[in-house]
Amino acid sequence: MAASVAAVAELEEERVTSIYRVARSIKRKQNSLYNALRSIYEDSIFVAEIAGLWPDLPLVANLRCGLWYSPRFEATCYFKSTDGHANNWSFSTSRLNLHLALLAGQRGGCIIVDSTRKGKRFPDSMSKTIPIWACVLNRAIERWLRRMPRQIQVDDNQDLSISSSEIVERHNSPDWDCSLHLPLWVSNTERAAIEDHIEEWTSQLEACGADIDSLASIIRKPLRPLWISQKTVIWLNEVPKYDSWDFTPFILVSASASHGTIQQRSTSEFSWHYIPGAGDDEESWARGLHPSLFWKHAYNLIDSGPSMCNQNVSELVEKDRVYHAQRGDFSPQVTIRTWKKLTNNAEQSCMSLTSELSDSMNAKSSNSERGLYWIGSTNVAVGTTIDGETTYTCADCILNCDPKSISPCSTSDDGYLHLPILSSKLDRFSLMNSLHLAIRFAGWQLKRGKKLVICCHNGEDISICVCLAILAALFNEEGCFDDGKLYMSTIITKWEMRRRLVFICKFAVNARPSRGNLKQVYGFLRREREHLVPTDPVSDVDVLEQKSWAGEAETVICYVYRIFIIYICTLFLNNHKIGCTYHLEEIILGMFWFLLVHTRDPLLVIYDALTFLRAMSDMCPIKKLINTNWTCAY
Repeated sequence: MAASVAAVAELEEERVTSIYRVARSIKRKQNSLYNALRSIYEDSIFVAEIAGLWPDLPLVANLRCGLWYSPRFEATCYFKSTDGHANNWSFSTSRLNLHLALLAGQRGGCIIVDSTRKGKRFPDSMSKTIPIWACVLNRAIERWLRRMPRQIQVDDNQDLSISSSEIVERHNSPDWDCSLHLPLWVSNTERAAIEDHIEEWTSQLEACGADIDSLASIIRKPLRPLWISQKTVIWLNEVPKYDSWDFTPFILVSASASHGTIQQRSTSEFSWHYIPGAGDDEESWARGLHPSLFWKHAYNLIDSGPSMCNQNVSELVEKDRVYHAQRGDFSPQVTIRTWKKLTNNAEQSCMSLTSELSDSMNAKSSNSERGLYWIGSTNVAVGTTIDGETTYTCADCILNCDPKSISPCSTSDDGYLHLPILSSKLDRFSLMNSLHLAIRFAGWQLKRGKKLVICCHNGEDISICVCLAILAALFNEEGCFDDGKLYMSTIITKWEMRRRLVFICKFAVNARPSRGNLKQVYGFLRREREHLVPTDPVSDVDVLEQKSWAGEAETVICYVYRIFIIYICTLFLNNHKIGCTYHLEEIILGMFWFLLVHTRDPLLVIYDALTFLRAMSDMCPIKKLINTNWTCAY
């Protein structure tokens, strides 16, 4: 009887396992590479049709998903859906996207492309994040317009980017719309809850140092979102002209069809499954393919069919990798200019924020094409190491934060520093452990009047965070180099960090620093001030030539300690007898206490301590451990 019950249970387990495997296999086939690329291609036809209705408006991709749906984007933006999730609404000062507002003001509007996988017509980034952003900017501009007429009366000689008469005219105009425009499917309760935060977010925008003057001078009509999906009905003979509207339109295009389930479609040659929002989470399906490479070979990949798609993509990715490697794109030759004395004095370097913005806008046409952005008049720039044709001839020194080293062509030995900084997802303290070397190197170079370029793999995250740490530690609030005097005399706050980040994003419009890396920068600036004590140049160079051996030694000790603890726990769990007394236990627990105080990850130590106590409790009574004399361990 017992044997039959066991046999039935085993058959039931095999049946459940087989059903699970079959379901996984079906899902894997539905989410294949060809299905994803074919779905993107079909959705791109719809995006092209909408862009053709207003050909004068720039087409903008919301990173990263939206970048797949057209080969002809003029710009990118970064609005996160998490900022619009229910009961989690926020206005991020680290993702202001002011360049998008300026672009829309100059061109009369723009078209933003994104998509979503979740059976919804629009992602939350379009339903709530962008409407919140537009409303906050409108209210900030409206406050500026109310404030400026009084300021004009006080100072008639003030240099403004727009005339005083125009300011008064726009101030007296009742047409400036500051209301919150949300789509109809957002409930009234949620709308009211969001409106309660608008004034607070507007105050945060003004306090973070954003250049409202430039926004008010370029944006002549209030910003307003419009929503278009594949279910939207548009009469082609009645398409309105965007310049006839009394607002600056942000046309939000959701590229994918809002089907709740995956649909099977077919052509004369192939059958395939349509995936809504196929461009999302590209790491899980793209196999190294990126949007620009896809659109170079889109027709060949689509025509090859499902059976040959994986092989063709693998060949394209490998050929592209070899091509860039032969050209040196992933190990670029960086030309560093020989050092010359700076002729400009300190007063000339301290320019007003308005002139800095105009200078940066003029330089973006040349610098942004090369992936290089100069941060105002600070002599600091951020760039990327991806583009092999980039040669930083205008730079005197290079701070490379990419894991891969580059080959600087320079006779100067101290003009290049390589700090292989990993992403916060791979190493939570890699950036923090390298910041003191980066700041010392930057301080020594900037003190001599040299121009510094900070580069990483994409120029969007790590290099931005390193630049943020350098500006916070070595520059004052006006953006002038003071060799850390302000930093040493004040305590850095999160709000001050945001102001510095907004200043950087004003010039590096592609900046997308991750939250984990920003936390490392803030933690370093708050706790490790002793690393930034000024030293003489000789010892500074000596320190830069060698790594921080103390940090590496700490890492090695932690690894050795964990291996030792795992070995001891294994012996206890396997009930092995080891010839030792409680002195060994006192030593081990003493190590726990020491590492708990000195390590950067105390939770890991606590976890190991609990594991050790659990293993040891099988061999000896816990009361005896409590009564043990612990004085020798401390």
